[in-house]
Amino acid sequence: MVGERKKVFVALSGGVDSSTAAALLLEAGFDCAGVFMITSDESRSAQADAEEAAGKLGIKLYVLDLRSDFERILDYFCSEYKRGRTPNPCVFCNRYIKFGKLWDFARGNGAQLLATGHYAKIIEHNNNVGLYEAANGAKDQSYVLSMIDKDILAYVIFPMGGYSKGQTREMAAKFALGTEEKQESQEICFIPNDDYVAVLERRCPELVRKGNIVDSSGNILGEHNGVHRFTIGQRRGLRVAMGKPYYVVKIDAESNTVTLGPKEEVMHRRLRATGVNWLTNELVSAFRAKVKIRYNDRGASATVSPQGDGVFVEFDEPLTAITPGQLAVFYVQERNGSRVVGGGWIEGATD
Repeated sequence: MVGERKKVFVALSGGVDSSTAAALLLEAGFDCAGVFMITSDESRSAQADAEEAAGKLGIKLYVLDLRSDFERILDYFCSEYKRGRTPNPCVFCNRYIKFGKLWDFARGNGAQLLATGHYAKIIEHNNNVGLYEAANGAKDQSYVLSMIDKDILAYVIFPMGGYSKGQTREMAAKFALGTEEKQESQEICFIPNDDYVAVLERRCPELVRKGNIVDSSGNILGEHNGVHRFTIGQRRGLRVAMGKPYYVVKIDAESNTVTLGPKEEVMHRRLRATGVNWLTNELVSAFRAKVKIRYNDRGASATVSPQGDGVFVEFDEPLTAITPGQLAVFYVQERNGSRVVGGGWIEGATD
């Protein structure tokens, strides 16, 4: 990674990943500036951390207030729950905010490249730029990057893609950034204390309405206070005693009904996904791939069959909890690694 004095804007959160990414870019000779994004009132508390990190790095920090733009993410978040689906706001944010609005700002201020602390790889081969899994599979974040515009890939750098989290902390200490001991946030940035139910009910009080919990034969098992409190495959917190484990197998927002069933009823081999975003030349014929259906998924072997703006995916073995609203992301093994060729929004299981 040689900078050649190219101007790169780094999305700087004040955490260990983004600050170490910036330090590596500076070491490689890039002309760096940091950008801190205010996406919600909750995110303002991290601004001081970003300012401190920029000070230690000796780079200018821009503060970009994107709260009005972020309303689009919040609207999406609520509307998906209203439909009985489980949203993935980080994916939507990466497409629209980080690699959309932020890139527009960076480019408008002279940047040639955009960098973040994501654990993923951008690899160019024969004038073809692709998104690949990180070297450390346990930290890989390519799943949540799969819906970004493929045209931006040539302008993106992910300096952390070749490192483990432990190595990142060691480098942060070496660079004297003071971020090496910072705890990693597991929360969605606009959800204080990870209490998404409270945020939803404050923003969309109409979600709070009683409905029936039933089995797949329609027998009433109990009552709930809103379908937004459930997700496909959920086993805990159902408040229904069946004598054996039961799972959420269906959420019907229109009838305000949650259906439970034994594990075999939440196992499926096929799904349909729509709104596919291709990160390579659009594929029209069926192909073999590793497919991930959630962020922390290891992936499973499948045949992906494109059809219109969507795909049908048939797995070699049944999977648990194919969840509408999440992504199906398709990986093809190449010489350079496991490449993300595309991803689409899961509509549901089809068998």
